[in-house]
Amino acid sequence: MKSIALLLAAVSMMAASSASADSRVFIIANQSDGYGIDRCLAKGEKCGASAALSYCKSREFAQATAFRRVDPDEITGSVPKPVAGGSAGDEYIAITCHR
Repeated sequence: MKSIALLLAAVSMMAASSASADSRVFIIANQSDGYGIDRCLAKGEKCGASAALSYCKSREFAQATAFRRVDPDEITGSVPKPVAGGSAGDEYIAITCHR
C-alpha cells in the first residue's frame, strides 16, 4: 500500500513539472502601433488579452496566461536602459504563454 502511495506521488510530481515546462515568458519591445494595443499590454488591461493571445498562438502556444510591462532592470542587463524622456519604444512587455 505504501509503494502505491509513493508511486502516485511520483507521478503527480512528474505531471506538475512537465506542466510548468510548457509555459514560457516572452519579452518584447513595447512599440506603438497607433491602435493603442501597446498601452493595453503594458498596463495588463483586458483590451490587451487578444493581442497577447495572438502573440502566443503565433508561437504555437494555446493561451496567454499573463502580460504586463517589464522594467529593463528586471531583464538582467540584456537590454539598454531607457533614455530620459524616451518614448514607449523604450519599454518592454512580458507575455506568458502556455501550451
